[in-house]
Order: sequence, then C-alpha cells, then structure tokens
Amino acid sequence: MDHIDILEAEAIFIFREIAGQFSKPVLMFSGGKDSTVLIHLAMKAFYPGKPPFTVLHIDTGHNFPEALLFRDKLVERTGLQLIVRKVADTIKEKKIADATGKFPSRNVLQSHTLLDAIKEFGFDACIGGGRRDEEKARAKERIFSLRNDKGAWHPYSQRPELWDLYNGKIHKGENVRAFPISNWSEIDVWHYIRREKIELPALYFAHERKCILYNGRLIAVSEYITIDKHDTIVNKKVRYRTVGDMTCTAAIESNAETMNEVIFEIENSAVSERGETRMDDRFSDAAMEDRKLKGYF
Repeated sequence: MDHIDILEAEAIFIFREIAGQFSKPVLMFSGGKDSTVLIHLAMKAFYPGKPPFTVLHIDTGHNFPEALLFRDKLVERTGLQLIVRKVADTIKEKKIADATGKFPSRNVLQSHTLLDAIKEFGFDACIGGGRRDEEKARAKERIFSLRNDKGAWHPYSQRPELWDLYNGKIHKGENVRAFPISNWSEIDVWHYIRREKIELPALYFAHERKCILYNGRLIAVSEYITIDKHDTIVNKKVRYRTVGDMTCTAAIESNAETMNEVIFEIENSAVSERGETRMDDRFSDAAMEDRKLKGYF
C-alpha cells in the first residue's frame, strides 16, 4: 500500500463509522474538489449498495454557475438524493440583513441556513471535506467534531481520538461534523483525483475569464459584486484552487489545463490554497474560527 491507499482506507473506515454510530447523517456538498472526492469515497465505502445518507447543498446564491451544473450532473449520475436549502430564503424568512459591500460574502449567513436544515431534517452528523492543512482553525478539528445544541464549535470541548477510536455520542440537540479526509493535504487530494479519474468542474483548470484586479487578486466579474468606474477589468487565463462563492474566491493566473499540469503547479506553490484565494479568511486572524463558533461548517 502506498500513502494514498492508506488515506483512502482511513476515509472509508470513517464513513463506515459514521453510518454505524449515527441515525441520520448527511453529506455536505459544495461542488468543489474535496466534497466531490467525498462522494467518490462514500460510493466506494458502501459498494455495491448506495451510501446511507442524502447530500445537502447550502446555496448562498453567489455560486459559480459551473459548480451548480456540475453538482446536478453528479447527483444524477450517482443516484444520490440532493437537498438544497437557500440562504436567500433564510434572509427573507428571518428578516436578516443581507451581506453588503463591494464583495458581499454570505458565508456568515449560511450558518443560519445550515442550522435550520439540521433542525428540519434531524441530521445528527454532517459530513464535510474540511482538511487540517487548509487553515489554522481547521487544524484544531477532530475527525468527529462535536457541536453543541446551538450548533457552535468549541475547541476545548473536542474529544481525544486515540488509536483511531471515534466517539460519536451526543445529547439531544447536539450534532457532529465529521471529516473523513481531515488528514489529507491538497496535493493528496489531487493525486487521488488523478489516480481515480474523478471528474471535476472546469473551474479547476485554466480558462479565460474577465476579472477585477483588486489588491493584487483576481475576482471574477459577476452580477454579485459592485464594479466601480475606477476598477481595472482584465481578461486573464486563470483557474481556481478552491471553489467558494464568486464574491470571495479569487482566481490565480495559470496555464495548467491538464491534471498533471495542475499537480505540478501545486507542488511548486509556496502558498496554501485558502491563503492564495479566499478573501473571507482575511477579515481577521481568527475569521474562520469566529464563523465556526456561530455554526459555520
């Protein structure tokens, strides 16, 4: 067995632990590479049957159209049941102020929609593609990350996971966020995608796109951002290392059009994927942790 075989075996073991310990798990799906790999692993874990859970997408309304198209094709191909809950509906129902500004991010607001969906369907475990190498707050996570009855995460409440023993015991109202690929790195994910021939949205490969050059970052021109008369609009060959909202995810200049070229580019990058592309993590040194305390995934 090589390194990737070991990571795959661990993830499959975790998926089966989730199915064994929880009564109503759900897989969180964004349309990105990590959640796509999760679906591939889940299909392997329960083959020849289907995974014993549904797929949930929290739609912020600021998604890349390519990601939504890919999402719909993937669930159709796999036969998995998809549940979509929209942040726009939450804003209307709860009379919450929408995000504003030049690049209005709904990342904080989607926590309300997620917590409402957990309550609506009675989900006791939400499976996500978070990895420890992404960001310092995620490095504090356990594989089974306990959330209290308000959906909040507290690092001091996390349980030890010695010898790959996962404790899924929860009280009424609590839930667990489970991360089967927590121990993977970005390059591990790409090596696995190449080995398994996993299809991804075209966003991950170099393409021409109109962008605003803002503070050294390339933000896609879209209806969701405010374009001022002094903004510089450029047409660049770009790709995305991570897929979030169009309002808070920057592209990188790239000529990497194939899987091998993308892997070579990542192996020679000195900056993490979120560090290079996610504007919403730069509001403060604890931006991600602050959101997780409020129920963010």
